[in-house]
Amino acid sequence: MQAQQQSTATMTQLETAMAMLMKTFDTYAAGEGSKDTLSKAEVKTLLEKELPGLLKSAKNPGEVDKLFKSLDFNGDSEVDFSEFVVMVAALTCACHDRGSKK
Repeated sequence: MQAQQQSTATMTQLETAMAMLMKTFDTYAAGEGSKDTLSKAEVKTLLEKELPGLLKSAKNPGEVDKLFKSLDFNGDSEVDFSEFVVMVAALTCACHDRGSKK
């Protein structure tokens, strides 16, 4: 992606956000197994380190399992980059304070 080749000083905020998504995914995916997917353990570690508030608000430990299953669209017991981006987008929408005003 061209955004990765630009220096961070010249990147827009959105390009920087996209680069951080890619870097974050790659960092955690490199932990075990395939570097192109996140295992259940890697998803849990990512959530604990990158989204601690989300886990604290979860009332029971089964929430991580539930979230993992909802992310794994193709049922391969791993979360690929596309599935990860859907999670981030869904969480962003949930956190966005502007509801649809019709």
